Amino acid sequence: MKKMLLIALIISITLYINSYKQENIIPDEAIRFRIIANSNSIDDQNVKIIIRNEVENKLLSLLNDSKTIDESRNIIKNNMKNIDQIVNNKLKELNYNQKYTIKYGKNYFPSKKYKGIRYKSGTYESLVITLGKGDGNNFWCVLFPPLCLIENEDTKTSDIEYKFAIKELIDRYLK
Repeated sequence: MKKMLLIALIISITLYINSYKQENIIPDEAIRFRIIANSNSIDDQNVKIIIRNEVENKLLSLLNDSKTIDESRNIIKNNMKNIDQIVNNKLKELNYNQKYTIKYGKNYFPSKKYKGIRYKSGTYESLVITLGKGDGNNFWCVLFPPLCLIENEDTKTSDIEYKFAIKELIDRYLK
């Protein structure tokens, strides 16, 4: 009987957590950040990651104190030359001879499923860097509100807490 109750409890907790995750959506007023690799070759994907790290670090430091979407828009618009310079310098340093484009405004995003959440395709306010032909896998996150950092922190914490809670239930009721 205890095992049946425990199984029902675990299923209920899992369903609750999954329904909660489905409600975690990006706010309507958001600014996304996307980098599209030239191709899916190892070299092109590595370059995408290097560019992402450089630009994301700069943007996050610039937007650190931003409280509103308008403030964030202005910061991004006022730093487009700096972002271009970062990308250009890093590509030269890597001897990467592909052209690139940087666009800020309304840009198309395909649908994406990430950690059980489906993000709808659509045209969203965003900063998009396309390397070369832009035929490779992409990276994206949300700059405002600053979900690029929150995602990394929350993922680690919630996964650990969830595993401990389930382990505790199993230890308590099945031993």
